[in-house]
Amino acid sequence: MKQTYTIKEKLGQFSIILIPILITQLGMFAMNFFDTIMSGQFSPVDLAGVAIGSSLWVPVFTGLSGILLAVTPIVAQLVGGGEKKKVPQTVFQGVYAAIALSLTVMIIGLLVLDPILDAMSLEADVRNIAKDYLIALSFGMIPLFIYNVLRSFIDALGMTRVTMFITLLSLPINVMLNYLFIFGKLGLPAFGGIGAGYASAITYWVITIVAFWVIHTKQPFQRFQIFHTVQKPDPRRWKEIFCIGVPIGLSIFFEVSIFSAVTLLMSTYSTSVIAAHQAAINFASFLYMIPLSISMALTIVVGFEVGAKRLKDAKAYSWMGVIIALILALLYGVILFLFKDGISTIYTDDAYVLELTGHFLLYAVFFQLSDAIQAPVQGALRGYKDVNITFMMALISYWIIGLPLGYLLANYTEFGPYGYWLGLTSGLTAGAVTLSARLILIQKRFRKEYAVER
Repeated sequence: MKQTYTIKEKLGQFSIILIPILITQLGMFAMNFFDTIMSGQFSPVDLAGVAIGSSLWVPVFTGLSGILLAVTPIVAQLVGGGEKKKVPQTVFQGVYAAIALSLTVMIIGLLVLDPILDAMSLEADVRNIAKDYLIALSFGMIPLFIYNVLRSFIDALGMTRVTMFITLLSLPINVMLNYLFIFGKLGLPAFGGIGAGYASAITYWVITIVAFWVIHTKQPFQRFQIFHTVQKPDPRRWKEIFCIGVPIGLSIFFEVSIFSAVTLLMSTYSTSVIAAHQAAINFASFLYMIPLSISMALTIVVGFEVGAKRLKDAKAYSWMGVIIALILALLYGVILFLFKDGISTIYTDDAYVLELTGHFLLYAVFFQLSDAIQAPVQGALRGYKDVNITFMMALISYWIIGLPLGYLLANYTEFGPYGYWLGLTSGLTAGAVTLSARLILIQKRFRKEYAVER
């Protein structure tokens, strides 16, 4: 990355960083999509098992990997501040923290997985596939968490195209391995949905090895000499990563897990309503990749400018990202409104489910507008390393405002199942307003502190 002076230059640099991140996020989304679709081609039972396993894994992984995203603002600020010698230690200790985190997850999973699955009252075959799918996936957990650290380092340098190419490389590998393991090709046994877990685990090893090779041999990463000297684990360095990362991870977990909670609460409605809700949520999650990618890009550019003490540039990037997200949200909001029926046909051909999905997608229009503000603002705040208050605001917005309000609207008004979407939208709106106020406050605070230093 380099210093920029005009809005045109900032837009150019921001686009160079953003577009590869967006493609990467869509690629990661597609990997889970292919796991589910290809398992469904084997049998409906395998589809259900993989879907249950994924619903348990995705919130946990998304939240915990969010902890390791702390490496991005730390490295971005070090590079922006000209303290490149400190980068290798941060990344190396981040790898140690990733290993410790993944081992902790596996131990806890070993203890709680059976009780959780037993509490869900699943059919025996579905339960067994869900359990074995997660066990198969766990063989790739350590490299996956390490990859998140390596990716954060690469992205923090603004080289987001590198992680984009690694992700694009992983997609055909994952699809090919799914084909081999799920359907039993080239002499392998047909594992069904469980095979998707093995395929993903091997894919995680491949992308981690590729990322390690790139960092170790290619410029500009090689000049940092990340792995040239083996370092001992240093819990003191872990503290900085966890102090920034844990609030980030919890914020992401609260946001992702609330959708799982809503799905569970909607289990009292008919199968058609649940199917329509799931279809609309899936498409909304796909669209969410846009503000999420803008958020991740903002963490990089804002962290870089804050590290260099260029606070006006950091502020300009922050609000430029929010404006871009809002413009895009308005654009695809119009598309949702005009083409909701056509979008619904992607998921079903049942007339009643099509109608319900179209109604849910209308609510998604307002949903996306709130997301377009709160997600980028969170990314900007992470660039300033302001994460603790952000975490509390996420907790209040989603779990104290959004979910209870949604429950009341769904069960005590005529909105019915749509009440949950109104509740979530209200929570997201509250988060967008309060987080924006927080960003303005932090920008003023940094400006005053910098003025005192000068």
